[in-house]
Amino acid sequence: MNRLLNTVVMISASALIASAAAKPIVVGGKLDPEAQILGQIIYLTLKNAGLDVTDKTALGDTGVNRKAILAGETDVYPEYTGNAVYLFPEAKIGAKQAGNSGTIYNLAKRLDAKNGITWLKPAKVNNTWVIAVPQSLADSNKIKSVADLAKYLNGGGKFKIAGSPEYFNRPDTMPMFESVYGFKLNADQKLVLAGATPPQAQQAAASGTNGVNAAMAYGTDGTLSALKLVALTDPKGAQAVYQPAPIIRSDVLKAHPEIAGILNKAFASLDQPTLQKLNGQVALEGRSAQDVASTYLKSKNLIK
Repeated sequence: MNRLLNTVVMISASALIASAAAKPIVVGGKLDPEAQILGQIIYLTLKNAGLDVTDKTALGDTGVNRKAILAGETDVYPEYTGNAVYLFPEAKIGAKQAGNSGTIYNLAKRLDAKNGITWLKPAKVNNTWVIAVPQSLADSNKIKSVADLAKYLNGGGKFKIAGSPEYFNRPDTMPMFESVYGFKLNADQKLVLAGATPPQAQQAAASGTNGVNAAMAYGTDGTLSALKLVALTDPKGAQAVYQPAPIIRSDVLKAHPEIAGILNKAFASLDQPTLQKLNGQVALEGRSAQDVASTYLKSKNLIK
């Protein structure tokens, strides 16, 4: 009986791998410039390798991409190690674990394995959530860190921050800053922009739209210096380390084992200054993410 059961399991697994090998590989992705660039790096390197790929890199936010890959609607997309705090709340990942790049990656890898998802190697960059304010506000009020901001806010300082619903609502984003640093924003201090990307929120802060003088941002945003915005430091480590890594359905990886080497090599080529520069080419120069990714990959001899 056990022998028969094992045979059935082996046949089913083989059928899944064969099915995965026969279908196009669907590449998902999020909407901000960096995620778009990373999605295109995945798409273009796989296409260059002669694989049949479908581009769905402008799919939606973290929740949308997560549902899609778990449902088998997409096969691979760039995710961030720090999102393990959000994706696996049952693990109760502490700040010390989330703030260690190796620990949070290994946790994400282990926790997602049971879901049939494999985390490939992350790039050596940290695209963590940050709060950005105009240089003028930072200088006039001596605000360099979120701790300084909390002191400013609790002293009655004028403040209004632009961001997406995800930035304000996820427990590990703005609510975590508030909890760790001891301040609480009211509704009038938030400009919630549905579907907003960091550059859009930062444009609002730079121009003072609707009284906004702060914006959500990522640590690798290429728009900050150009818009004369300052990313506040996080001395208490409220935010996790966010290293981007390709995540892929395990049955697709078994059907195409060469993918691991291809994507690991591409992501290993990235560092913080490089990614900031690429982000700026999309956000500031108006180039398409595919054009930026293609030019970069060709410069590194990663695609033809």
